Amino acid sequence: MSDIIKTIKLHIHTDEAADLAFQELTRQYADACTAVSQYVFDHGFLMNSLKLQDLLYHSIREEFGLKSQFAISSIKTVTARYKTLKEQLYQNPYRYQDENGKWKTVTRTLEWLWKPIVFRRPQADFVRGRDYSFVMDKGYRLLSLNTMGKRIRVSFDIPENFCGYFDSSQWIFGGGKLVSLKGEWYFHVSVTKAGAEGFSQEVVRHVVGIDRGLRFLATAYDEQGCTCFVDGKEVMRKRDAFQAVRSELQSKGTKSAKRALKRISGRENRWMAGVNHRVTKTLVDRYGSGTLFVLEDLAGVSFDEKNLGSNAKSGRRQLRSWAFYQMEQMLTYKAHESASEVLKVKPDYTSQRCPKCGRIMKSNRHHDIHEYICDCCGYRSNDDRVGAMNIQLLGTMYLSGDRNPRFGERKEN
Repeated sequence: MSDIIKTIKLHIHTDEAADLAFQELTRQYADACTAVSQYVFDHGFLMNSLKLQDLLYHSIREEFGLKSQFAISSIKTVTARYKTLKEQLYQNPYRYQDENGKWKTVTRTLEWLWKPIVFRRPQADFVRGRDYSFVMDKGYRLLSLNTMGKRIRVSFDIPENFCGYFDSSQWIFGGGKLVSLKGEWYFHVSVTKAGAEGFSQEVVRHVVGIDRGLRFLATAYDEQGCTCFVDGKEVMRKRDAFQAVRSELQSKGTKSAKRALKRISGRENRWMAGVNHRVTKTLVDRYGSGTLFVLEDLAGVSFDEKNLGSNAKSGRRQLRSWAFYQMEQMLTYKAHESASEVLKVKPDYTSQRCPKCGRIMKSNRHHDIHEYICDCCGYRSNDDRVGAMNIQLLGTMYLSGDRNPRFGERKEN
């Protein structure tokens, strides 16, 4: 059983005094984070929060005037950001061609950074109970927030179905984050619910292999032999449009162009998150509870021209920017909500193996026509579908007792 964690965004309303207090707090907090980040960068990427707290706690409070919990939270914010960046670097290794034209892969680490992370956006992280709480005042629910001075109570817009999260028998509030966007203040708060009982290997209803890609964002193949394609052509067109705008702004190099680049990046990321949300919701709704969704473990996997067909340059850029990891995260928490599970398997040979006779041959996959044609048994199908079929089989092997299912040339005839 896995916990369900969500983040709720509250739009809060402030008067002039609250606005000034929040500006001072978030500015000082961000500056404190930048200072801690510089220390981490200068000292071999020390990311032990307790050690950093012993070393930096008093200086942070003195230099930035933060209260006790905010000083501690600033350290945790920095270490969490570096840990996330470490994972992102691992997920995207550096690839190059040697003198013989062969592709080589080098795992990237934090040592590849030329400069420390800078926290430019004003923000502040809050601990429930210590820094924030929900209170009732004359029949209205208000948000009480700590500041550099006294606590401030503010009203907020209550999203649809938000009241259900105040049921303490179901949901537990976690940390919060205060941010400003276009002159408005928002408070992001995490809520946790014990995962739904129900997923068990003995009661699995569906095993679904999912191949992620560009032409089709997701290709799903289930135990009944049914295939579901989620078209990605419109996404590729829109991302090309974003790239064209970015290239134009980068060529200008002005301050206004740089500000516009930030806005474009944020807009693209929000749009891409919406796409991932819709794709994963479609998959979970289609198969329901008791489903084992099987994905390739793409950690450390990169792509080169040989795997992209004729439009290699465009495809390579799209693959690097496509939020595979985000899709995986969204699918996981949605699956847990419906008493289902996500399994990650080795990606070796899933695109090269014939799902009918088991032959592994790289040249059988024809990227330019998006087909797999087996030179042994003659089986022919869409190449993304073949990948999903093989991924689904690995999930079936897992349920049969193989805890590390994978394909290998040594096992093939």
